[in-house]
Amino acid sequence: MAAVLEREWGAMGKKFSWGRTLGCAASVAALMAGPAALPAAAHTSDAIVSCAGSNTIEFSPGLSLQARRTRISGSGAYSCLSADPDLKWGKSVITGGGSNGCFASDATTVEHITWNTGETTAVVYRLGNVQQVAGQAVVLVTGRVASGKFEGRTVTSPGFQLTVDPLRCASAKGVQLITGPSTLLIV
Repeated sequence: MAAVLEREWGAMGKKFSWGRTLGCAASVAALMAGPAALPAAAHTSDAIVSCAGSNTIEFSPGLSLQARRTRISGSGAYSCLSADPDLKWGKSVITGGGSNGCFASDATTVEHITWNTGETTAVVYRLGNVQQVAGQAVVLVTGRVASGKFEGRTVTSPGFQLTVDPLRCASAKGVQLITGPSTLLIV
């Protein structure tokens, strides 16, 4: 992960920052409404790969009311449509860290995807929004494929991850786990 991050950060000249914008809630709502509600650029025909699935993300220590330094780890599983008829699904491992809380995040995340074909992709997410809306995480991240299959391509990954207990934001342990539907659009 360090080599991928170092190479990507060097190319960017700055670090990734997740902002506080509720506009991503509308994007996720459109995504959940189905393909007809998505902008033309997000339709499968315009994407090299369009995947739907779910992610589980763990925070250590958990997300709290005040942002604090956390480690991020998790996994994802996706079913995919692609111009490549052999590419059917992918599984991922997610790692990263930074300053994260229930209402603001400033972190870098890398998603290592292994496709059913045996090929791999490393995505560095450097632009995005993560908001806790009514205690639920609404996620819209944008990144770039740093290495492997689709290198240089842009990736967007909107999703609506559920916290097991949104009141945990105010507890000492915080929100340690979010899980829910997610997508990958590689263009």
